[in-house]
Amino acid sequence: MSESRGPERGVALIIVLLVMLTLSALALALALVTSTEIRVAAAYRDGLEVLYATDAAVERAIRDLAMEPDIDNVLSGLTTSSSIDGPPGVRTFPDGTSIDLRSLTGMVSCGRAVCSDADLDADGDDRPWGRNNPRWRLYAYGSLDARASGRVREPNVYQVVWIADDPSETDGDPTRDGGGAGVESAGRGRLSLLAHGYGRSGTRRIVEAAVMVDDEGSRLVSWREVR
Repeated sequence: MSESRGPERGVALIIVLLVMLTLSALALALALVTSTEIRVAAAYRDGLEVLYATDAAVERAIRDLAMEPDIDNVLSGLTTSSSIDGPPGVRTFPDGTSIDLRSLTGMVSCGRAVCSDADLDADGDDRPWGRNNPRWRLYAYGSLDARASGRVREPNVYQVVWIADDPSETDGDPTRDGGGAGVESAGRGRLSLLAHGYGRSGTRRIVEAAVMVDDEGSRLVSWREVR
């Protein structure tokens, strides 16, 4: 009888090993699914946080524009918002990456770190207005947390806002609104805003907006998230 039980014990051992292997595979699959769901949820949370912060930066820029005595100074780069964290230069984003704001401005303006007048005036699929192409000027930039709390701490979102003349104008001068005072032009009083928000884990959101600035103040005309 003991000899006949030998094969049975061998089969039982194999079955036990197979069951253990199956359970281990199921446990590993469950762990992977859970880990993936956690990462997806975190990415979604970070994305919303950055988007809301970027939208808040646009709203703040609109309020600041209402108090600008001469909008041409903004378009020429002579005036910025009070919501800045120092002279333009290298900044470190919440995910640990660093970039020079001046180079970033070049990238959004012509796709290069440094733009010549010819680069800025060149016709392209996304900049088909030639001399009236937007010339993005740094207007507001800094950490959301630092601005909100009034003290320096590790930021969750870094925001950058640029201002440019509306490309619908045909005056050939993107540094002046509608060709200047006393000159009628299509798009006069209308400005373009571009806002970037940078968050944790490389999260980035981009918002484009159009703003009308006149004697009544400033108001949002259009808003869209760029994907």
